[in-house]
Amino acid sequence: MSLAKETIIAKTISFVQETLANAEGGHDWFHIERVYKNSLLIAKEETVDEFIVSLGALLHDIADSKFHNGDETVGPKVARNFLESIAVAEDVIVHVENIITNISFKGGNFDQQFTSPELDVIQDADRLDAIGAIGIARCFNYGGFKDRKLYDPEIKPNLNMTKEEYKKSTTPTINHFYEKLLLLKDKMNTKTGQKIAEQRHAYMEQFLAQFYAEWNGEV
Repeated sequence: MSLAKETIIAKTISFVQETLANAEGGHDWFHIERVYKNSLLIAKEETVDEFIVSLGALLHDIADSKFHNGDETVGPKVARNFLESIAVAEDVIVHVENIITNISFKGGNFDQQFTSPELDVIQDADRLDAIGAIGIARCFNYGGFKDRKLYDPEIKPNLNMTKEEYKKSTTPTINHFYEKLLLLKDKMNTKTGQKIAEQRHAYMEQFLAQFYAEWNGEV
């Protein structure tokens, strides 16, 4: 007998909380929880399977490749093993695997191999968490985690990186705004995502203006 959807979601939440208990601050349970909540918010305006949206959002960063030597197969495998252990249907597992495999930005210079309304929703929610006030905090938290410079005027952003170059980049944290964060507003899939992204994008532009003014001793 298969478990009720509510029970499966509850078990998934517990699994993710336990698995990411010691994760880096920008990719921990609280990141997952924000993406989960925003996914459900965006889903209200879309025609989607909310069960798949819930599972995909909860498991989208269960084993982020940047913490597994760039191996993009780990996340889908961990998700599959868990979902199989609680007898989730195969078609749902495959959909969640595809969401995990295709959700990431990866430098923006790659062809996404899978699309679905559910992926569109979760991808928007994930990208929203990368911009605005929380996006700024996460960006500098990860830069500190990787021991990167805050800013170096001599090192210019690279907007033409391959996926592999993007994954291996060690440039200053401010560069990441130009190489990813400021590009996300125009990559939203849904109207709700676009609306929220506009406000968060404007906040980042204000932050950068203030950052440069302080850096240059102008304020």
